[in-house]
Amino acid sequence: MISRIDLRGAAFPEGGIDRDLLPRAELDVEAALEKVRPICDDVRHRGTAALIDYAHRFDGVTIERVRVPAEALESALAELDPAVRAALEESIRRARLVHRDQRRTDHTTQVVPGGTVTERWVPVERVGLYVPGGRSVYPSSVVMNVVPAQEAGVVSMAVASPPQADFGGLPHPTILAACALLGVDEVYAAGGAQAVAMFAYGTEDCRPVSMVTGPGNIWVAAAKRLLKGRIGIDAEAGPTEIAVLADATADPVHVAADLISQAEHDPLAASVLVTDSEELAAAVEKELEVQVGATKHVADRIGPALAGRQSGIVLVDGLEQGLAVVDAYAAEHLEIQTEDAAAVAARVRNAGAIFVGAYAPVSLGDYAAGSNHVLPTGGCACHSSGLSVQSFLRGIHVVDYTRDALAEIAGHVVTLAEAEDLPAHGAAVKARFDWKVPPSK
Repeated sequence: MISRIDLRGAAFPEGGIDRDLLPRAELDVEAALEKVRPICDDVRHRGTAALIDYAHRFDGVTIERVRVPAEALESALAELDPAVRAALEESIRRARLVHRDQRRTDHTTQVVPGGTVTERWVPVERVGLYVPGGRSVYPSSVVMNVVPAQEAGVVSMAVASPPQADFGGLPHPTILAACALLGVDEVYAAGGAQAVAMFAYGTEDCRPVSMVTGPGNIWVAAAKRLLKGRIGIDAEAGPTEIAVLADATADPVHVAADLISQAEHDPLAASVLVTDSEELAAAVEKELEVQVGATKHVADRIGPALAGRQSGIVLVDGLEQGLAVVDAYAAEHLEIQTEDAAAVAARVRNAGAIFVGAYAPVSLGDYAAGSNHVLPTGGCACHSSGLSVQSFLRGIHVVDYTRDALAEIAGHVVTLAEAEDLPAHGAAVKARFDWKVPPSK
């Protein structure tokens, strides 16, 4: 059901872990780029017509318009199951608590008398928020996208989610209800790479955005990589992944359940256990057999995900090697189920989010920990962060110098300009004085 990679003894590389040694999906973002390029180009040139065609081709629905009418949003919220509404409201409340504390304040530094630099934080003006909706419905992703954008002060936001054949070509009603609950009234029935292209290029219905955020499948991640530069992106949040660093103290029932929980997202989802306990590895394998047999989505998602090359049990000689492996893997979600888990978690450098101990499963973070579940995948956690208020803010330096403050540093500026053979840079300073610029102190 799940493969093993044994890095114990001489098998552990002396020079450090090569990422290619670790479980990874056969289809990666780079390979998907050329498949999404013509789709994005088509949306750029044909706009809404292309989106309608792709809804039929990829989602199996016939739609006449892409923007969701206001009455559909209102109806979805009115008909939302009260228990689901209460759960969403609590998820929103907790997310606001965490994300509100991420707000930044402007700060002014006096470099010299009369010379200041202020870092001013300005929200992105308009963003496109992607919410998956192919195999499952993700109102939680509406919360995770919208709350930090709102807390950052974004004034214009649009949500896109795939059209559903079961709901007349609209996104799932629970997604629409979550949008309405959060006050988002611009929603589009568009999924995959074509939705990212809609945001990037704009259509007759949707104005272009400056930034696109949100998780998605491999095609969404590839489109974000392709169009990065025209749009800002949060990270390449593709098919989900979980890594569990565990020792002999871990409960195999918990570990197996957590590996399965992420495998049920997608057949390309990755579930990885890193452990120095062969006994735990064997117990987890047995638990997987038991628990998988008793759950849903086995044939189309969980089975292929656990059996795929992106999943596996990695055996190591000890905690130090285990930490090296999980840092090289740079998991989207990393659980630490070891003795003194908090101390071990503090040593991790690369992860989208870290879940500490037996009672912080990834599922908690998916819905109601208060943290964000839009996280970098595919090893991108070694250089990218999860979605936060900071994702939607730009730091702008405001430079304010008086004449005397400029005069004091002018000589150094001229000297450096001449050292770089850019004399016009120096001349721009000299032009502000009717005397020879004195040498800087």
